[in-house]
Amino acid sequence: MELIDWAVLSFSLLFIVVYGVWKNNSHKNIKDYIRGGNQASWFTVGLSVMATQASAITFLSTPGQAFNDGMGFLQFYLGLPFAMIIICLFFLPVYHKLKVYTAYEFLEKRFDLKTRTLTAILFLIQRGLAAGITIYAPAIILSVVLGWNLKLLVVVIGLLVVFYTMFGGTQAVNVTQKQQMFIIFSGMIAAFVFIVKGLPEKLSFSNALQLAGLNDKMNILDFSMDPNNRYTFWSGVTGGLFLALSYFGTDQSQVQRYLSGKSLAESQRGLIMNGFLKIPMQFFILLTGVMVFVFFQFEKAPLHFNPYASKKIRVTEGGEKFEALEIANDIIFKEKQRQLQKEDFFSNTDSQAKYIQLEKQAQKNRIEARKIIEANHPQVESNDKDYVFIYFILNYLPKGLIGLLLAVILSAAMSSAASEINALSATTVVDLYKRFQNTQEDKHYVWAGKGFTLLWGLIAIVFALVGNLFENLIQLVNIIGSLFYGTILGVFLLAIFMKTIRAKAAFYGALLSEILILVIYSQQWVSFLWLNVIGAIITVSVAFIIQFIGKK
Repeated sequence: MELIDWAVLSFSLLFIVVYGVWKNNSHKNIKDYIRGGNQASWFTVGLSVMATQASAITFLSTPGQAFNDGMGFLQFYLGLPFAMIIICLFFLPVYHKLKVYTAYEFLEKRFDLKTRTLTAILFLIQRGLAAGITIYAPAIILSVVLGWNLKLLVVVIGLLVVFYTMFGGTQAVNVTQKQQMFIIFSGMIAAFVFIVKGLPEKLSFSNALQLAGLNDKMNILDFSMDPNNRYTFWSGVTGGLFLALSYFGTDQSQVQRYLSGKSLAESQRGLIMNGFLKIPMQFFILLTGVMVFVFFQFEKAPLHFNPYASKKIRVTEGGEKFEALEIANDIIFKEKQRQLQKEDFFSNTDSQAKYIQLEKQAQKNRIEARKIIEANHPQVESNDKDYVFIYFILNYLPKGLIGLLLAVILSAAMSSAASEINALSATTVVDLYKRFQNTQEDKHYVWAGKGFTLLWGLIAIVFALVGNLFENLIQLVNIIGSLFYGTILGVFLLAIFMKTIRAKAAFYGALLSEILILVIYSQQWVSFLWLNVIGAIITVSVAFIIQFIGKK
């Protein structure tokens, strides 16, 4: 990294922190601190909701996902617009009518204290873990690629987030997320433009898409019915719908974003904005990854994108096999260029068939390289898709733009972590601390909120610091959510739509559902995305059975 990259990166991050605290460092009461005084416009709400979901993992992993598997991951979001409409019609009016500070506060009004406490605790467990992952995921990748100290990077990211979240509260999170989304969009658009310009002059954009299509990277929809196939049209519109309903409708990190809106209408507009912009945004990020794939058809790609893993395997057992695969891929690359540089390549089916055969062999070699790393260094991350985009950024982007893209990654990490820690603090104060000690002045709870923000921030940092004890941590965010979201959503569905169900049935339905979901996941009976559907169905079904038996 050059001096200009450091300048761009440092200025971007410091501006966000200083601006967030400067604009929002005074809170008269708990409403100001947790709901931002209900000052957010629909545009602020929409951007804040998008920024909360768009973590650094999105901008590191999603392009790599497309590089490896194509555009099919987009199906994960197909249920999201429908979820936004349902939340706007049914969830939001209830929250605003009751003037709740957290989603779980509503459950005590509808059921009882133990149901509220159970769902709040489930949220705190899953979101507390996720906050650590949100900080750790970009830190581990940046530390490996840039050679930065991992623990120092974790602490710096964590403390920056805690600082402006603790002093600024919800309003600081909302305001800074607008700046963060501006940096994120600017950086991603700049990267995409540079990738396209970096392709050979004779290669048109339509030819680039055609080349991606030859490699099955443009297959967006998969209508197969295999429940173990993670991303299909059906899992997107069912499991994705339930996951989006759970996340946006019941997860306090999102609920808190739109409860800060000026009015019900402003909050609804912000959610609808997110619902209809999220898919185009993900499409664009995935397309960026596909263009990186096309770019590396004309530039020699490394056999493995994780530089630490490649360096480690070369000097240990398995190094000779790894180097032999590198030589093989160098030969394959030269042969591919012979086919790609033919003037009639895009109309010559024979050349296309030879090229595809060569590319498939290159991919087989990459898979074999991963197996060699796994066999000899199981503690090293062998899945390198999360390193593809950062490798491209550091090796092919011009000076200044590298700093901007690193600012994108760190801004995304900060925005998601800030929302999560802010929500954890609010839930702890409102649903636990204040509920069981409702004798203090309002100002006391503001300070309690700041104290719990610091506490949860430190817990997230500690969890991130020991993140190396867990395997595949980067892939765990959605899995952790799916272990709890279905049960929580089931309770809210009972509360909003099924007026005959009483507290006892809802509580034990949720409890049994969570136990069964953990069993199903441990046995790996279905893909994690289906756990959201199953958890909600079990909660509702068991509650109905208990209610029926109770009446009998």
